[in-house]
Amino acid sequence: MRQFWVLGRPMDDWRSFRPLGDGPAFTWRNRLDRALWRSVWLLLARWTPPPFFGWRAFLLRLFGARIGRNVRFYSSVDVWLPRHLEIGNGSIIGPGARLYNQGRIRIGQSAVISQNAHLCASTHDPGDPRFRLVCRAIRIGDACWVAADAFVGPGVTMQPGSVLGARGALFEDAAEMTIYRGNPATPLKEREFRV
Repeated sequence: MRQFWVLGRPMDDWRSFRPLGDGPAFTWRNRLDRALWRSVWLLLARWTPPPFFGWRAFLLRLFGARIGRNVRFYSSVDVWLPRHLEIGNGSIIGPGARLYNQGRIRIGQSAVISQNAHLCASTHDPGDPRFRLVCRAIRIGDACWVAADAFVGPGVTMQPGSVLGARGALFEDAAEMTIYRGNPATPLKEREFRV
């Protein structure tokens, strides 16, 4: 049988490997804040009709999010921790979008995050035997569009005007005014606005 090494010690069986051996990556305060946030969102926002954008923005701000004016934030959006979220004026976060912001997520002005898109601002170090969490901020520039069911990975910056097509998966930075598609996403063509 091949030996498995963890922290300089041989292990006879890989099943005894405990990637979370150091315990939770977050403090009790962080976990309590998230529990309170989830309860408040469930009781006061999750059931609200679509036009209640102002009310939902108020609740996000109450928990530390920096939300601009005229942001359309739907009730079915899932936010991990509001204080790690910033959204510019006039942006839209569509139904079912998931903002997994263990790391910070910054969304510019007039950006669109479409239905069921997933922005994930954290990962784990696969070379670390303890599999520690690594937070890496996501930046979505002004006038960007993340289309339906698309995925934006940790540490990615989408420059202003860039687009990630439906079901695309972006793991590297996106150039300004460029349309991407596929998994992994590759540039398709330059984006041009019609006048």
